[in-house]
Amino acid sequence: MSIRLRLTLLYSTILALTLIVFGVALYSIQAQDTLNSLERDLTMSSEKLVEAALKTDSAPQDDIQKPEDHPPKPFDEFSNEQVFQTLPEREIARILDVNGDLVASPFGRVEDALPLSEEGLAALQNQQDWWESATVSDEKMLIYSRPVVRNGEVVYFVQVARSLTERDRTLKSLATTLGGAGLVTILIAFGAGWVLSGLTLRPIQRITQTAQTIGEERDFTQRVAYSGPPDEVGQLASTFNQMLTRLQDAYQKVEHALELQRNFVADVSHELRTPLTTLRGNLGLLRRDPPAPPEEQADILTDMVDESDRLIRLVNDLLVLARADAGRNLTKDPLSVLPVLEEAVRQAHLLDANRKIELATLPELSIPGNRDALKQVMLILLDNALKHSEGDIRVAAEQDGKYVEIRVQDHGLGIPADQLERVFDRFYRGDESHHVPGLGLGLPIAKTLTESMGGEIRIESEPGVGSTVTLRFPAENNPKLN
Repeated sequence: MSIRLRLTLLYSTILALTLIVFGVALYSIQAQDTLNSLERDLTMSSEKLVEAALKTDSAPQDDIQKPEDHPPKPFDEFSNEQVFQTLPEREIARILDVNGDLVASPFGRVEDALPLSEEGLAALQNQQDWWESATVSDEKMLIYSRPVVRNGEVVYFVQVARSLTERDRTLKSLATTLGGAGLVTILIAFGAGWVLSGLTLRPIQRITQTAQTIGEERDFTQRVAYSGPPDEVGQLASTFNQMLTRLQDAYQKVEHALELQRNFVADVSHELRTPLTTLRGNLGLLRRDPPAPPEEQADILTDMVDESDRLIRLVNDLLVLARADAGRNLTKDPLSVLPVLEEAVRQAHLLDANRKIELATLPELSIPGNRDALKQVMLILLDNALKHSEGDIRVAAEQDGKYVEIRVQDHGLGIPADQLERVFDRFYRGDESHHVPGLGLGLPIAKTLTESMGGEIRIESEPGVGSTVTLRFPAENNPKLN
């Protein structure tokens, strides 16, 4: 169901409910008002009849209790009071005895008796008024009965009645009119609501069409053209355009990530293929018949051990990257920088005892980080510096405002500017010479671990001069030495 139809139905439903409430209220008020008017008229008539009955001499009590001996009398025989002779048109009056039997009517006929329930008779005998409705000669009547009390005793009952046919006919006509007018009003409102909602939602339809076009063509450079007022629809168009801008950026990042993933899979396959092929070939040599000489077998086993170690290093590096990609955050505690740098420099010195690694740092520098992760990052940077440079290596740390910067500087061949953007790509190696060992995973691991600790890493290089890698972390306010 479209929004246009839902809005139209909502308008129509609200209007219908309003008309129903209004109609029911009007009908109820009219019904109650007409009923009250009838009751007032019957009450006034009964008061006059009671006064006239009190002026009329009553028959002995024992005679009243024998209706078969005293049939009903016409009003002109029952009383000389004028009120009995000039009853209002459409109004019925009856006089009953204390037993509820008919005593007098306009024509004195037995069949003129009006219905009186047992509950009504009991109420009248207890000197209480009684209202009830009943059907008389296929006509619905409102009957009001009240006692005539003389000297504290009930002598007669007066009944006055009015037909409810005219009232019911009027109410039925009112209900028909309200229903018909309400139905016509709802139909007109439905049509008007359909037209107005269509005009209101037309800009949204244009936005929808634009979105469909963008989705089909995958062209996130398109934008929704909206020149209307800055109302809700205008805000929707503006928000939609902002979302398209973010989607365009995200789409480009995803495309780049997919490209990196494809390259990553290809590189992993290439890196795994070489040692596995070597291992498979060496196993074939060991199974050769006649077997190879012992010296050759020893060389084959040494080669197999080296390739196995290479596979283990590759798998370990990939495991570190996989854990980082899975979003596992490192535990970060206040970490003193100097002890970690000293330990990393000491261990890196064991890799090449002839190279000098200078450590220049300020004490009491502290960051929120992970000791093992920071140490691994520093060992990766120092190992790269030892492999790709000559001369001394300098490690320094200092505080720059709210941040702590750690720099590893070497003096080597440097990295060309066109390769700097790819040095953090997995399996990318700027130096493709086979005499430099490595898998191209060191800097990507360093980048991943640094960012997991809330820091950032950047590299600056000048060909022929050397490279400087800078780690930047937020400074810890309350350092705790680890």
